[in-house]
Amino acid sequence: MIAYTMLGTNDKDKAVAFYDKLFEGTDIKKLFQTPLGGQFYGRKPGQPMICITNPYDGNEACFGNGTMVALSFDDTDQIDALHAKALELGAADEGEPGWRAPDVFYGAYFRDLDGNKLCVCKMNMGG
Repeated sequence: MIAYTMLGTNDKDKAVAFYDKLFEGTDIKKLFQTPLGGQFYGRKPGQPMICITNPYDGNEACFGNGTMVALSFDDTDQIDALHAKALELGAADEGEPGWRAPDVFYGAYFRDLDGNKLCVCKMNMGG
């Protein structure tokens, strides 16, 4: 249902460098850029993506209160590593890795360099 989500930044080069390093060693990669230089990341076109970009209206980027992007992974060790790497790269901790609903939802939370809130998570919804 979701094609992509855009996350605003006030320093695109710094933000793209953050996400490049964050996604190293995962199956998420750079896919393409917007005409104005926003960077799309994802597993492959046609699957959900995120785009890191300066706001198109030219105003300052700001994060939304109550807005969060969740990225799905299959392995809790990878979630732990991504959370730790995000903090190492300067992200703010918003919730350490762990099971929020035993055997159903494992997640970790952080805010990127622009204050955008992200969750890296695993969901076992198969019953």
